[in-house]
Amino acid sequence: MAARHRRIRSSPLNIQLHTDEPVPHGGSGLVRLRLAISYDGTDFSGWARQPAQRTVQDTLEQGLRTVLRVPVALTVAGRTDAGVHATGQVAHCDVPSEAWAQQRDRLVRRLRGVLPADVAVRDVEEAHPDFDARFAALRRHYVYRLTDAPWGPSPLRRTDVVGWPRALDVAAMDAAAGRLLGEHDFAAFCRRREGATTIRTLLHLGVERSLDEVADDEVVVIGASADAFCHSMVRSLVGALLAVGEGRRPVEWPATLLSRTERASEVPVAPAAGLTLVAVDYPLDRELAARTQITRARRD
Repeated sequence: MAARHRRIRSSPLNIQLHTDEPVPHGGSGLVRLRLAISYDGTDFSGWARQPAQRTVQDTLEQGLRTVLRVPVALTVAGRTDAGVHATGQVAHCDVPSEAWAQQRDRLVRRLRGVLPADVAVRDVEEAHPDFDARFAALRRHYVYRLTDAPWGPSPLRRTDVVGWPRALDVAAMDAAAGRLLGEHDFAAFCRRREGATTIRTLLHLGVERSLDEVADDEVVVIGASADAFCHSMVRSLVGALLAVGEGRRPVEWPATLLSRTERASEVPVAPAAGLTLVAVDYPLDRELAARTQITRARRD
């Protein structure tokens, strides 16, 4: 069944409504904008707007309202948790075409002047009306960084590299990671949300040691890619792999948890500071509507 299109009036007082719906074609007076966003999640209580909390969404929406002088509501590709970072976050919003026309050539620079130093909008472009940052996404890519060096993380990377107190067998971790690939019910690795599915397709999960050129230090890098991730899934996968790397669990153990239908209490959740959303992939414009329809059906 085709995705339902709700009518969104062009009045600035109403543009914040239904921002996860495609913009009606023609005559709406609105344009859909796609934003490329980076942030240091250390001092944020996650992406999603929360009362009396400093969040990335609220900070960005306030900045956009200041510059565009209209209400703005963002729909994001991935709602990162408190302390999680992003270099490749994507969001969209709908704004009056007049506001966009007035600011399009200077919006990024003006946002730099009103946003705090720990969040940046790297690019803003007019998107296809069918673009949906959340439901049109094909794949999300995360990287988790940690170090088991006895001196801990480099001071230059102290906010996004976790210091691990015990030596890690990276080869064993990578072998365990490979057994988790494919479409599975990852309920054992997720904090369940009412009505949300925990079935995901894990496209990549790999572990390697790598030289961080910024810090001139070796770090352990865990890369994870999937069509989508459920709540705390990446950090739980990392936690399970760390148990293998320390020798507390066998290589086969993480994969045995895929038979569970509930959260596995013995799976530790790795610290948020090491996790960064690095990229989100989308289909071609002509395939956006179909992708959104498929994703909505799966989530429902």
